[in-house]
Amino acid sequence: MKKKVFSGAQPSGMLTIGNYIGAIKNFVALQDEYDATYCIVNQHAITVPQDPEELKMRTRGLAALYVACGVDPNKSTIFVQSEVPAHAQAAWIVQCNTYIGELERMTQYKDKSAKQDAVSAGLLTYPPLMVADIILYDADLVPVGEDQKQHLELTRDFVQRFNNRYHADLVMPEPLIPKAGGRIMSLQDPTKKMSKSDTNQKGFISMLDEPKQIRKKIKSAKTDSSGVIEFDQENKPGISNLLTIFANFSGKSIPQLEEEFADSGYGDFKERLADAVIAVLEPIQERYYKLMASEELDYILDQGAKRANDYANGTLKRMENAIGLNR
Repeated sequence: MKKKVFSGAQPSGMLTIGNYIGAIKNFVALQDEYDATYCIVNQHAITVPQDPEELKMRTRGLAALYVACGVDPNKSTIFVQSEVPAHAQAAWIVQCNTYIGELERMTQYKDKSAKQDAVSAGLLTYPPLMVADIILYDADLVPVGEDQKQHLELTRDFVQRFNNRYHADLVMPEPLIPKAGGRIMSLQDPTKKMSKSDTNQKGFISMLDEPKQIRKKIKSAKTDSSGVIEFDQENKPGISNLLTIFANFSGKSIPQLEEEFADSGYGDFKERLADAVIAVLEPIQERYYKLMASEELDYILDQGAKRANDYANGTLKRMENAIGLNR
C-alpha cells in the first residue's frame, strides 16, 4: 500500500516560478510514488482580510494551475478546504488539546501580528486548522520547507498528546524534505527569496507572465560585472540564481550549463534562459486558461471534494469517538 502524502497551499496571489520549482514540480513527481492529497487552503487565507470575489478567483486559479502543471486528478485528490467541513470541525478538537503558549511561540504568528494593528483570533489559532488538515488524511508524510517545520512539530506534538490521552490511533506524520531544486531568489536582489508579494515587479516571474514580460525581467536581472558564467553563490549570487533557474527549466545540471556557456556573455545566456522558461510556461498557461473557462475544473474539484469528504469524515468520527463526542 502506498504511503499517504498531504500538502496544502494558500490562494494568496499568483504563484511565481520560485513556487513552481520549490513546490509544484515536486507535487507532480510525488503523485507517482505516493497516495497524494493536495488542498487549496482557502480557510487559512481569511486570517487576514480578503476581498471575497478575489479570494474565489484565486482559489479556482490555484487549483487550475496545479492541474495545468501536471497534478493529475486521476492520481491525486485535489480539493478546496472550505468544501470539506471536517477541517473546521477537527480544528476545534485540536484547539481544545493545544496550549496557548504553543500558539504564541509560532514564528508566523509573531511576524504577522507585529505588522497588524488589530490581530484576529484566527491568526493565533490557524495552526490547529493546519494540524487538522494533515491528520484528517492519515498523512504519513508532509512536504515541508524551512518556514513550515514548526507547524509539523506542532502536529506531531498534538498527535502524541491526543493518542496518549484518549487511546486514539491518529497517524504520526513525518517531514518529507523535497529533493533540492534550489532556492530561487529575487531577480533584483539575489540575497532575498523570490516572492509574489515583492513590491518590485521585476523581482519575480509570475506563472502567468507573458513571454515579453519574462524576457524583459530576465534581461534586467541583477548580475555582476565579471561576465563569467559560473556558480558561486557567495561572490556571484545573481548569476548563480539564474543558473539554478536555468537548470530547473532545462533539465540540465549546473556544471553542464557552465560548460555550455563558458564562451558566452550574460546577454546571450539570459536570452537562452528566457527561451527555456517560456518553453515550459507557455503550455502550462494555455492549459490554465482553458481550465478556467471550462466546466472541467469544477468537475475535478467536485470529485476531489467528494473523495476528501469521504475520507476526512471517517477520521473525524474516530476523533469524536475517542474524545466522547457521541451518544
